[in-house]
Amino acid sequence: MADTFRITLAQLNPTLGDLAGNAAKAREAWEAGRAAGADLVALPEMFITGYQTQDLVRKPAFHTAAIETVRRLAEDCSDGPALAIGGPWVEGAELYNAYLVLEGGTVRHAVLKHHLPNDAVFDEERLYSTGPLGGPYAIGGVRIGSPICEDAWYEDVAETHEETGAEFLLVPNGSPYHRDKYDLRLTHMVARTVETGLPLVYLNMVGGQDDQVFDGGSFVLNPGGKLACRLPVFDEEIAHLTLIRSPEGWRAEAGPVAPQPDAWEQDYRAMVEGLRDYLGKSGFSRVLLGLSGGVDSALVAAIAADAIGPENVRCVMLPSEYTSEHSLEDAKAVARMLGCHYDFVPITEGRDAITATLAPLFKGRAPDVTEENLQSRLRGLLLMALSNKFGEMLLTTGNKSEVAVGYATIYGDMAGGYNPIKDLYKTRVFETCRWRNANHRPWMKGPDSAVMPERVISKPPSAELAADQKDSDSLPEYDILDGILEILIEGDGSIEDCVAEGYSREDAIKAERLLYLSEYKRFQSAPGTRLTPKAFWLDRRYPIVNRWRDGKA
Repeated sequence: MADTFRITLAQLNPTLGDLAGNAAKAREAWEAGRAAGADLVALPEMFITGYQTQDLVRKPAFHTAAIETVRRLAEDCSDGPALAIGGPWVEGAELYNAYLVLEGGTVRHAVLKHHLPNDAVFDEERLYSTGPLGGPYAIGGVRIGSPICEDAWYEDVAETHEETGAEFLLVPNGSPYHRDKYDLRLTHMVARTVETGLPLVYLNMVGGQDDQVFDGGSFVLNPGGKLACRLPVFDEEIAHLTLIRSPEGWRAEAGPVAPQPDAWEQDYRAMVEGLRDYLGKSGFSRVLLGLSGGVDSALVAAIAADAIGPENVRCVMLPSEYTSEHSLEDAKAVARMLGCHYDFVPITEGRDAITATLAPLFKGRAPDVTEENLQSRLRGLLLMALSNKFGEMLLTTGNKSEVAVGYATIYGDMAGGYNPIKDLYKTRVFETCRWRNANHRPWMKGPDSAVMPERVISKPPSAELAADQKDSDSLPEYDILDGILEILIEGDGSIEDCVAEGYSREDAIKAERLLYLSEYKRFQSAPGTRLTPKAFWLDRRYPIVNRWRDGKA
């Protein structure tokens, strides 16, 4: 029997639907493994298609093409190590999420996912059939168990592999990021090593897909949960791992342990990578945004500059008579500090023309929020015109607090293709700006310096759609509002829960009312990077029409 087993771990970034491109990446990883003397080259869950496919995988033409791509890959990689890759698989009339082991020019083994996640962003019960509890497969006489992602969060699959002879566990994943997710994964995987007494290799993909970002951070545990090595978060990496047979069983040799950044850095990195991949995988290389002089648009501009380079970011100031001198100065300063293109496009003349057009219809009615929204919608119109003319994707800049309570104008400042800060509460926006001003990392394409004046962060927030306007005129202060929203959204809490935490009943009822009333806006809003388990879209699916309010029948 062999005393060593060498695995090449390919923590890579697939593009959903790019079957040929994903296969080419797999082939490159296989060649790297062959050069390193690997017995097995492993890729993540559903790598051949990209993840998550949603209903695309149910289309027969698509999953058939994916399976054929895997078969051709097996033929191309026949002379060398085995290759394990995630993809769809059909047996009989059933479609499965499978982990496919390619060896000797053919698909030698198909491991079928047993536990199909059906919560948070996942609805795999809609897409796939449940695979049976199966046993391990053999590579070179070594028996390997591969619980697929969710399968490793439960005892039964790993224990079945161990009881039927698995010598170590290789867990392929498509596990998307949310804050503090690593600790959750590690806890479950340590439990599997304790229960089975087997080493465990946790292999995750990287890259952005719509609102989700896969953060890598693959790791290897020896029995008892001792960490043997860890790959970097968010970066593509091909690493080689050696397992050694001992009298007690297989053990992974110690390797590099990449540092684990704190939550502030990981959130920021997720927003950068999410935007970078959303653009790149959609065919865009440039963006624009309305730069108001406020903290939200400044942060979005910084994220964009770090994602694709300041030279590819257009910042547009669209002032009215309500725009303060500070905002004019601050917007220009942000663009200058970032090194982005800056345009100055006053809206007064256009707004006056629209107001005059509507005057006969509005005669006898006092000005109200209608006139405020006209400004926002005119800005949206102008920004979309620039987007169309120059082929630049328009970014929206509403934070999670504003998105939650509808403090944004639909068809106005909500217009655009992507919102990097959609899942970031306003109080975290302030702190994230301070973090970015104080930090720079090699993966950032923006300047190695502060990216906005301190005044942008410290001044009272205002939409500047009316004279002397502040956000606090219409909403509770953000530290209060965010505390209430954390209870109502993240914790699915009640009005009574808010009161028990010291918030006023009046503020809680107001926040809840606005939250429900704004569902129609969120339904039409741009996608944005998921940072929490209760991001708006797949994590939290509420009806648009809804008369229920807490405490009322």
